[in-house]
Amino acid sequence: MIKIENLKQSYLGVPVIKGLNLEIQKGELVFLQGSSGSGKSTFLKILNGYTEDFGGEVWIENVSIRKMKKFELRRITGTVYQSFELLERKTAFENVCLAGEVLGKSQSEIMGRAKELFEQVGLRGKEERYPAQLSGGEQQRVAIARALLNKPKILLADEPTGNLDPENAFMIMQLFSQINQQHGLTMLIVTHSKELVKTFPGRKIRMEGGIIREL
Repeated sequence: MIKIENLKQSYLGVPVIKGLNLEIQKGELVFLQGSSGSGKSTFLKILNGYTEDFGGEVWIENVSIRKMKKFELRRITGTVYQSFELLERKTAFENVCLAGEVLGKSQSEIMGRAKELFEQVGLRGKEERYPAQLSGGEQQRVAIARALLNKPKILLADEPTGNLDPENAFMIMQLFSQINQQHGLTMLIVTHSKELVKTFPGRKIRMEGGIIREL
C-alpha cells in the first residue's frame, strides 16, 4: 500500500529525516511514536503531498506521489489533525460535507455518506451543532468523519489525541481501532502516548534520529 525508500528531508540545512525506509501493508494499523522534533509531522506532510522538496521515493499503490496530482492524493488519503481544523461558522454536518464538495461530488452522495458517518462515529443527533457546542472528543469525531467522507484508502492522523483528556483520548483511539478492524482501512497514526498505544492492537514503530525502527 505504502512504500518509502531512502526518504530524506532537511530544514535550513539541518537533516530531519535521514534515509528513512518503511513499508505499510494494506489494512495495517500503524502507530508512529517519537519525541517532539523527531520528524513525525514532517513525514506526514510528505505523505499528504504538502511538500515535494524531499529526497528518496514514496509510492502509494505502486505509484510515486511525485506523479500524482493533488486531487488524486486527496481521494486516496484522509487526514485527522490534533487541532481538529473545523470551521467555526459551519455546523458539524457542514464541516463533514465540505470534504466531498471540494472534490465535486453530488449533494445526494455527500449527504448520504455524511449521515452514515455520523452514525458510525457516535454523533447521531448532533449534526446541526457548531464546533463550539461540542466537546473536544466530539469535535475530533467530526474531524474523523470528515476524513472518511471520500472513502479514502489510507487514513493519516497527526497527534489526534494530543488536545484531549485521557478518557476522550482512549475513546478516539478505540474508534480508530474499530474502523480499522471493521473496514480494513490502512491507518498511520502519529502519537506521543506510549501508554495509550500499548492498549490497542497494531504495529508500533518509532522515529529516532531521522529514521524509523520497529518496537
